[in-house]
Amino acid sequence: MFDELSRRNSEDLTISEGGLYSSKSSMSSDTTTTTATTLSHCTSFGRLSFELPTSSPEQQAALRPHRSSDSSFQAIRLRNNNPSFRDFSLVRQIGSGDIGRVYLCRLRGAAEDGRLYAMKVVDKEVLALKKKTQRAETERKIMRMLDHPFLPSLFAEFEASHFSCVVMEYCSGGDLHSLRHKQPQKRFYAAEVLVALEYLHMLGIIYRDLKPENVLVRSDGHIMLTDFDLSLCSDAIPAVESPDFPPDPPSSPKQTPFSCISGRLFRSRKIQTLSSNRLFVAEPVAARSCSFVGTHEYVTPEVASGGSHGNAVDWWALGIFIYEMIYGRTPFAGVNNEATLRNITRKALAFPSDAPCGAGETHARSLISGLLNKDPNRRLGSKRGAADVKTHPFFKGLNFALIRSVTPPTVAGIRGQKTTPSRQQTAPFGVF
Repeated sequence: MFDELSRRNSEDLTISEGGLYSSKSSMSSDTTTTTATTLSHCTSFGRLSFELPTSSPEQQAALRPHRSSDSSFQAIRLRNNNPSFRDFSLVRQIGSGDIGRVYLCRLRGAAEDGRLYAMKVVDKEVLALKKKTQRAETERKIMRMLDHPFLPSLFAEFEASHFSCVVMEYCSGGDLHSLRHKQPQKRFYAAEVLVALEYLHMLGIIYRDLKPENVLVRSDGHIMLTDFDLSLCSDAIPAVESPDFPPDPPSSPKQTPFSCISGRLFRSRKIQTLSSNRLFVAEPVAARSCSFVGTHEYVTPEVASGGSHGNAVDWWALGIFIYEMIYGRTPFAGVNNEATLRNITRKALAFPSDAPCGAGETHARSLISGLLNKDPNRRLGSKRGAADVKTHPFFKGLNFALIRSVTPPTVAGIRGQKTTPSRQQTAPFGVF
């Protein structure tokens, strides 16, 4: 199920570390400079950046409420305070990349024989040789920060000789590249990916590598976004804004800050006079990088043309993702990578003429067109992020706050394992 993927990377410029389970890789240029805030700013709590420090399993559980009751997490916590490689037995390799491999593993001991995990093993000497130590450290720092149902939880991490190991949940449902032709409910996956991106952007993390290969399906049918070595860490300054007025520029003194730790929820007259239909916005709009990263078919016009980029790259990638999930291909793919990049910058967006176009697909095409605006300043999501994307008619009737309770599409062949009982789930929604 997790066989190595060769799609879209036979001519990549530079091979990066692959995803958590597949060997799918992305292009990157490590010789460029970035004007985004450095990685250390990811620890800023006032900017909604939550880094988990090295701590005991009990402290980690307290800081990760979404996974603290997971029986797989509890099993590791109860083993000892400092898990090591000796606590796990490897079953088989389930993925590989340029500088790392992923193994299916289980805790040693008869009582835990049915509980499976994924262990990502990175060779630190290879990292140093290929000058990718910083990228690997970025991924690990991000994983320590995450606490979200649609993102990976870091169950354990340790060193073994010159190898660095992280243990996380094993997703038995495969990835959305292999499943995209089998699943009619495209809106479900688009919505969960949107929620995951919203959380990352709230932490100031620009993902920069969205594609079906990096969207895994858990044993419960919900998604898990993976692979953060190409991500960019910056600042996200939260604000509460009215949907009736355009957002203020990032540096504008009129922007209204929002603090999770302040005793005063609304700290300005502007907030107090807003209508009840307020938007919570936490989008890293000021982030900028000149790095040439991503997968060719998913890169933005600004990246393809060699310019700088920011948060808008993730919203473009979401548009490509939805297009591919619906139509089975990406809109700008060419005969080779050079042709693909040329199409991205010059070719107009087009939809299959033979596809039926009911009301649902009309909304889907409208959303895709807004996300695939070649001007990043006019692209849907570039100003208010997920707050604007969620209001599109494509998602009408969907309660994003309860999406975790929606019954996921049935995925044939998923091998479940013992987990904590889930909350009562609501019915799934349709194709669009």
